[in-house]
Amino acid sequence: MSSEPIRDPASDHLLTPQNSAFIIIDYQPVQVNSIASMDRQLLVNNIVGTAKAAVAYGLPIVHSTVNVKTGLNKPPIPQLRKVLGDYPTYDRTTINSWEDVEFRRAVEATGRRKLIMTALWTEACLTFPALDALKEGYEVYVVVDAVGGTSLAAHDAALRRIEQAGGQLISVPQLFCELQRDWARSATVPDFMNLFIETGGTAGIQFSYDRTE
Repeated sequence: MSSEPIRDPASDHLLTPQNSAFIIIDYQPVQVNSIASMDRQLLVNNIVGTAKAAVAYGLPIVHSTVNVKTGLNKPPIPQLRKVLGDYPTYDRTTINSWEDVEFRRAVEATGRRKLIMTALWTEACLTFPALDALKEGYEVYVVVDAVGGTSLAAHDAALRRIEQAGGQLISVPQLFCELQRDWARSATVPDFMNLFIETGGTAGIQFSYDRTE
């Protein structure tokens, strides 16, 4: 059996490492501890796995925090700092990160039109920039099992609003498979397998979240 020739990864209609960017917003202790739409351990597990995938596949990464410089909020949870510590963070005061000049410029600087977006909370810090990005002609892909809201109803309503505006909903495993696409791309197969193991492929693997920092 032979794979077909690799499609142009820049113009492919599916997500590829060459046509997409990873956006991650506000995975800070206060936000994580307020999530009620899914199990918080699973949420942390999934967002860490998603961030690791972005690093493994070489995606441009735009990482935003809120109110760290003002002292009103803490830095991202340690598990994410361990993965994304080499990448800058764009701290802001706006609830909608799209209204922060430095954040928006960082997104534009990636040169990518497909945005893989994750944020806490779904109903605010994800929905608002997602809607703005869609309005400006970007394609938005929301990783639904790596984001969360203050209630299941709030989370679900936010996802519906994004989808109705043209956003696309994807899952953590779907993202891994879409970026890998072919087992013959052997350079990233070890990372691909480890990502599945670390996000639940092996019983007993868990990531704790920080309750105090």
